[in-house]
Amino acid sequence: MMLLCSACFHSARARAAQNRANSLTSWTVTIVLPPKLMAGHPATLAVLGVDGRLAPGVRVELSDDQTVTTDGTGRALFNTPPKGDYLLARGSGASAAALIDPAVAESEPKAAALPPMVSARDRFWVCGPGLSGRADQDSITINGQPAAVLAASPVCLVALASPSAKPGPAAVSVEAPGVAWNAMTTLISLEFEAPGPSLKPGQKGQLVIHARGSDQKIGILAQNQTPEVLRFLRGDRQELVTSGRSENSATLAVQAISSGDFSFSARLLPAPDQASAERYLRAAAALAPKDFKRRTSELARRLAQHPGDAASVRSEVERLATSTLAGDFRTLLEAAQAAL
Repeated sequence: MMLLCSACFHSARARAAQNRANSLTSWTVTIVLPPKLMAGHPATLAVLGVDGRLAPGVRVELSDDQTVTTDGTGRALFNTPPKGDYLLARGSGASAAALIDPAVAESEPKAAALPPMVSARDRFWVCGPGLSGRADQDSITINGQPAAVLAASPVCLVALASPSAKPGPAAVSVEAPGVAWNAMTTLISLEFEAPGPSLKPGQKGQLVIHARGSDQKIGILAQNQTPEVLRFLRGDRQELVTSGRSENSATLAVQAISSGDFSFSARLLPAPDQASAERYLRAAAALAPKDFKRRTSELARRLAQHPGDAASVRSEVERLATSTLAGDFRTLLEAAQAAL
């Protein structure tokens, strides 16, 4: 199963309750775009259902008036507009954004890149020369094991490691028609340890998240999905840093609120991409309501002139996004936040 987060922790009863709730509510999806597109060239998007699996037959509208429907593999091919700085995709209540880079000559050198650490259970990006915008023409292996290519453009693809991939140093090999190149990363697996014995309502304790695969300190975002059962004492959305060394872990202070099963998610925090975040914020400022236009432009300016402010800018972008109604402006803000 293709999970939407780096680690999703919950019990069997919580899963059953969530599945019943999903059957009673509208179907929602996640649209996956490559982080960067090439102007005027084909690209592939993917749609994931609530179960995290690739979803066929989903209609997606693009901001340049294209409409595509995912095929039996849950993917759809489209043409990137020849002009513009970004593309928006919308469908089934979900939205996503990607930046558009100018087309470059094939002879122009480009360096391969991917994050220094990626989740063993979450999708990740790989960017490099000579990729195909048709996802079925790109292939990627991690330590010799095939990974799934979800979305692709001539400059970037989005992949998901094999479920059997082991945490630790990882050799990544990418092939596309006429090209082959290699890169290195580290696969990280997040695992958790519940308080023992189980907490009774009113009692406090700790949840421990272990990061397997590296002894380096790692940033993690933890989000509480059942605050009515178990409360995170420092907020239901927390950024943590693991301890490093052999026992590489981070702790969450919690308090039991009521009896029942609890659920939360945890994922790796990416290395900041300030240049992309600035582009998203400038695009958002152009669409911003009057009351938010100056504030959004100021956040873009701060990123450009004061790179050390990235963490505080991210917090302000998050506050701005949560106070904004769903729409293209909010989608661009969320893309900027994700880049930071």
